[in-house]
Amino acid sequence: MRSRKKSCEPTVWPVVGMLPAVVQYLHRGHDKVTEILCECGGTYWFRGPWFGNIDMLFTSDPANIQHIFSKNFSNYPKGSEFRKKFEILGDGIFSADYELWELHRRTTLALMNQAKFYTFLERTVWQKIESGLLPVLDCFSRQGTDVDLQEIFQRFTFDNICQLVLDYDPCSLSSDLPYIPCEKAFSNALEPLFHRHLLPESIWKLQKWLNIGNEKKLAEAWTAFDDFIYPLISSKEGEQEQEESLNILTTFRNAYEENNNISFSGDLRQFLRDSLLGLLFAGRDTTSTCLTWLFWLISTNPSAQTKILEEIERELHAKESGHWRFFSIEESSKLMYLHGALCESLRLFPPLALEYKSPVRPDTLPSGHHIRQNTKLIISFYSMGRMETIWGKDCLKFKPERWISARGGIEHKPSNKFPAFNVGPRTCLGKEMSFVQMKMIAASIIYHYHIKLVEGHRVTPRDSIILQAKYGLRVSLSKRNVI
Repeated sequence: MRSRKKSCEPTVWPVVGMLPAVVQYLHRGHDKVTEILCECGGTYWFRGPWFGNIDMLFTSDPANIQHIFSKNFSNYPKGSEFRKKFEILGDGIFSADYELWELHRRTTLALMNQAKFYTFLERTVWQKIESGLLPVLDCFSRQGTDVDLQEIFQRFTFDNICQLVLDYDPCSLSSDLPYIPCEKAFSNALEPLFHRHLLPESIWKLQKWLNIGNEKKLAEAWTAFDDFIYPLISSKEGEQEQEESLNILTTFRNAYEENNNISFSGDLRQFLRDSLLGLLFAGRDTTSTCLTWLFWLISTNPSAQTKILEEIERELHAKESGHWRFFSIEESSKLMYLHGALCESLRLFPPLALEYKSPVRPDTLPSGHHIRQNTKLIISFYSMGRMETIWGKDCLKFKPERWISARGGIEHKPSNKFPAFNVGPRTCLGKEMSFVQMKMIAASIIYHYHIKLVEGHRVTPRDSIILQAKYGLRVSLSKRNVI
């Protein structure tokens, strides 16, 4: 007689609930949640300590996600609990609700719809590749030393988003890899924010009051953000607008002054700080994280790397011309296989691994789960990419081809199954911008270098809000025979 498979569900202990399982599996929390959700049909109640008020409903069910993010959108605002956990973001677009969120979205969309936006984006990306990325990688290649690609991508995207948003290049991507507190603060803030979701509020608030542990790290990150952004806001006051810049600061200042009917939690300077910080977060972490996992995936799947290189040479005529050339945004749309590889990276390792929601009114989810007002809901985007019910039996396989249609175009996947850019009205406005930037960076590296993972280097997801590689992505580089 075959023994019954042991359930992976955590034991509910008296008083402490499932807290012992949290401690036991904290080092691989995302994968443990995925195992439980796969076994329990995509939705599962987590029971915390009776004194902690941290019972949560985890779900990766596409029907639930469509209901929460789209069909019943008004019942699931960010809310006070989200703002409490992510207070560091202030009144930025990620934590705003209702009229304030609409103001942010409308203002950001107006900026991105400017005729010069993508021209400016294309120019700043190629300038950073030419002046920062390739020289730095050339330096490591000549020295024969390995490099952490994750750090390179984080520095690149930090410099680039600062150039776009603040019209200022902090030059963090240079051969000496300078220490810039604000650039490091983005990564340092992620783990404390993640732990705020797992710990009872009384515990993390006590840590905050005592200024110890993760809350001390978060406070230091907060200071680094303020010390970086506020002086730049001050330096731009009264400065004559440059025709070639996007004038984002001026646009948000005008939005604040023209919408005095909206309640803001702070003055103009704080509103500008919060607005800019939200854009910096979006521009640095999501793009750099996707690129990190892309290069890990193609390094462990050499045939995919070869296909991307062949596509670059074929579609951009790089081989015929005999030298590398910077390609336009329009030309980047020809790189279908690379686009599919990026989508696979986003499917398996979505930068935003978890989303927090809470209803303002009782609700019943399509899965049949009844939830009370203010119930804590954790949506696991990470688990969704690993579910056979959504992606088939080969869901764990890196397969860019799944994104290519029979006609050779990109296969559309509904956002409630592929939520890498969020779902419903809060869908990321920078989706197309991200793909353009990532294609330019990835194609430049793949065309110029052979990439090999450092032997023995462990690559595993970090348990944080943004799904970075815990120990980075260390690779060795050698130049290809290109001109």
